Amino acid sequence: MRRLPFLFLSLLLIGACSSAPTPEELASLAAEGYYRHLLNGEYEKFMAGKDCLDAMSEDYREQMQAAFKQYMAELQKVHRGVLDVRVSNAKTDSSLHLTNVFLVLCFGDSTNEEIAVPMIERKGRWKMR
Repeated sequence: MRRLPFLFLSLLLIGACSSAPTPEELASLAAEGYYRHLLNGEYEKFMAGKDCLDAMSEDYREQMQAAFKQYMAELQKVHRGVLDVRVSNAKTDSSLHLTNVFLVLCFGDSTNEEIAVPMIERKGRWKMR
């Protein structure tokens, strides 16, 4: 009789471990990964996470990359850079087929800023809108 609660708990844990990741978890991982590329100065990899990348001209892509580089330089000047990025939450709006991932940017001056990153699934991959 004493084994029954242990058995029940074990089955519950096994069931929880085998569940597939939710759309929110997948979108969050992708958004965090893209922003880590941005923090590391990997602007092309960050841009690869954009949904509309195929529709952008090469000239526009280069302008966007230059703008991101300038943005990161401004954050360095104002906040002593971004030290880390982490996921705080994610919410799916099924009517728009969109998941908003909320990321916290942790700055070098000990301040934080939460940003919303709209994510959309395209051909099994999560992209920034």
